Amino acid sequence: MVKAIVGANWGDEGKGKITDLLAEQSDVVIRFQGGANAGHTIINEFGRFALHILPSGTFYPHITNIIGNGVALDIRRLVDELRAITQQGVPAPNLIVSERCQILMPYHVLQDTYEEERLGGKAFGSTKSGIAPFYSDKYAKIGIQVCDLFHEDRLRERLTRAVELKNILFEHMYHKPKLDVDALFQELISLREEIRPYVGDAISFVHEALAQNKTILLEGQLGSMKDPDLGIFPMTTSSHTLAGFGCVGAAVPPTAVKEVICVTKAYSSSVGSHTEPFVSELLGEEGDELRRRGGDKGEFGATTGRPRRVGWFDAVATKYGCMVQGATSVALTCLDVLGYLDEIKVCTGYEIDGEVTDRFPTTPRLMKAKPVFTTLPGWKCDVRGITDYAALPQQAKDYVDFIESQIGVPVKIVSTGPKRHEICYRK
Repeated sequence: MVKAIVGANWGDEGKGKITDLLAEQSDVVIRFQGGANAGHTIINEFGRFALHILPSGTFYPHITNIIGNGVALDIRRLVDELRAITQQGVPAPNLIVSERCQILMPYHVLQDTYEEERLGGKAFGSTKSGIAPFYSDKYAKIGIQVCDLFHEDRLRERLTRAVELKNILFEHMYHKPKLDVDALFQELISLREEIRPYVGDAISFVHEALAQNKTILLEGQLGSMKDPDLGIFPMTTSSHTLAGFGCVGAAVPPTAVKEVICVTKAYSSSVGSHTEPFVSELLGEEGDELRRRGGDKGEFGATTGRPRRVGWFDAVATKYGCMVQGATSVALTCLDVLGYLDEIKVCTGYEIDGEVTDRFPTTPRLMKAKPVFTTLPGWKCDVRGITDYAALPQQAKDYVDFIESQIGVPVKIVSTGPKRHEICYRK
């Protein structure tokens, strides 16, 4: 059976913790899209970790972790991350890197950086991790697969073709130094030896696991709002962040996916450019206070360290996010963060051109949206670490009930802290 764990919003919802939690009863965890441009924070008996490319099942010895063919594989970041966790006492994970995975190249990072520099004040707020150029090259068919590393004539031919195109762009558009094919080739050969032990036929492994009735978790990066088709285009990422893409990026058949667990925070947060519409955003002192109290160590990006934008729970965006993900249940994280508030607002509608709607609009209309709030009483106490849902204050349970009624999907998991088992299961 396959379960997908994906984000309902802008990313940063706490998917890493939920994947880490559910991995205990799983056999395989697969990252199916994205790259090292976002991180999943996990706190366990080994310490606190921000994983960027490794799957969140990394800390369990019984799990096979797979970097699927849909991932933008930054080999250097992967090798560094493996080294970093083992130095903190974590046993080396069982890992398969799909031989069909494509490689994020150093020139992708350069191109991403140069383009943001060129755009200036109209930049997309990229993490400059090379993601957009990587996926552009993948679909333009000039990308390089992991399997190419083991066929050197083919590797040099494909690398030469890509560099010819990049050098025209770098020299004449960005006015930057040209790339050296030989240096890149030698770097790839060196990296090949570092990942050689992990490269394998992930597709056959996954289908054999399905035939043996193993439990497989698909781990998504970012969330619905960042999908290039169904998100807030063009302020999106460049890979598909939806559970449906897991069938491609992890090579599992659609018929095998039985559960889609959508993760959302009890409030809203987003890392990205301030040009992106964020309807329920809290500014000023209120926003600073929520940002300081939020997450594990405040609302700052696990990869970039950038301060996240924060706001009240956006039921319009979350309902839409769950809908396009095909959510069968919701995991609500960071409920404990809101315990300091006398009152809590929920964005239950958007006012656009004088009309109120609860349907999430396309970007041009979203840019005009103003929040319509419903105010609920706060619970004014610390609920961190509570694991019995019945023990939560009535106002906290009422808040969860209200969110569930607004998004139309059952909330089955409520997180009351950043640690693995600071969780309530809700019937």
